[in-house]
Amino acid sequence: MIVIPVKEGENIERALKRFKRKFEKTGVIKELRSRQAYTKPSVTRRAEVMKAIYIEQMQRQED
Repeated sequence: MIVIPVKEGENIERALKRFKRKFEKTGVIKELRSRQAYTKPSVTRRAEVMKAIYIEQMQRQED
């Protein structure tokens, strides 16, 4: 459960923005979307490898 303490005189929009940021960091929506359809472990692994290759290429390009 996410708790956002609202300070005295704080704007409600600002508190809502803090709540949204905390909620997004928990990854609930991302997990819900991933659970809507089954993905085979081989497909998941392939996506991880492709992401790692991409990140490595970007790091090499920086150097």
